[in-house]
Amino acid sequence: MAIYLTEADVENLVDVNDAIGVLEAAFAEWGQGGAANLPRQRLALPERAVNIMAASLPSAGVFGHKVYFSGFFIFTLYSIADRRILAMIEAAALGAMRTGAASGVATRRLARADAATCGLIGAGRQGWTQLLAVHAVRPLERAAVYSRNRETRETFAAGMAAETGVEVEAADSAEACVRGMDIVIAATNAAEPVVFGDWLAPGTHVNAVGANAYARRELDDAAVLRADILATDDRAQAKTEAREFIDLADAGGIDWDDIAELGGLVQGHGPQRTGADQITLFKSLGIALEDVAFAKLIYDRAVAGGVGITMNGLK
Repeated sequence: MAIYLTEADVENLVDVNDAIGVLEAAFAEWGQGGAANLPRQRLALPERAVNIMAASLPSAGVFGHKVYFSGFFIFTLYSIADRRILAMIEAAALGAMRTGAASGVATRRLARADAATCGLIGAGRQGWTQLLAVHAVRPLERAAVYSRNRETRETFAAGMAAETGVEVEAADSAEACVRGMDIVIAATNAAEPVVFGDWLAPGTHVNAVGANAYARRELDDAAVLRADILATDDRAQAKTEAREFIDLADAGGIDWDDIAELGGLVQGHGPQRTGADQITLFKSLGIALEDVAFAKLIYDRAVAGGVGITMNGLK
């Protein structure tokens, strides 16, 4: 029978390190084995929009879709062979962990091997999993966080330091947070840039995470143009959502063919860092393939542990 899993169930079953592992495996199949991703669609409602995204992972025998709006997230996982629902999973924590994990995968491939400092702009749930994922692949010695609310950033810094053992500073400005850092993360809902190219030191790796719609952006043009390697999780989705890339591509400043996909980086046929001074950029959009791979792991652990609410009548 199908099962229903709550946010608490998800948080008890998996963590960011688990998500990094399954995303590595999923992106190793990108473009082969029938794995397919349907870019996010937005269905207009009277006041807001419903976001819908779907993907298949035949090697794991599953496909699924996520629907979310106004803070409500639900992921539905299906068996391909049995043609039935396996699980409905509350997906806010799932989404935060898998998005953090995607940045972890990109950071493992693109950041300098000796990267040990990180500046994070954004102190929400997503910022938390971003910093955990980066720390998992590049053990940090020091980090800084900035958000507009002083109390929020100070609370975040203290909590993250307690969880990781890393020195985490609450920075007084976005610029102070970013300058001189080996890794920079933007995880905001900003409509205008919060990271500027002239703040980036040679050798920096940037994860731009928060802006996944044309009306939003976190980086100025200079930050993109200074990057020696540009990457995203899905180029097709980036062509409708990645404002930082779309505007420059339309103006002839960058070429879509020069933007690597995360699957290519994982499979070893994408661009590689060749120098310590190169700046690299991962534009994260969050794609359904990541959700499907992670949801399958959550489902398997739930079944093994007898976790979840049985949904009688669903086959």
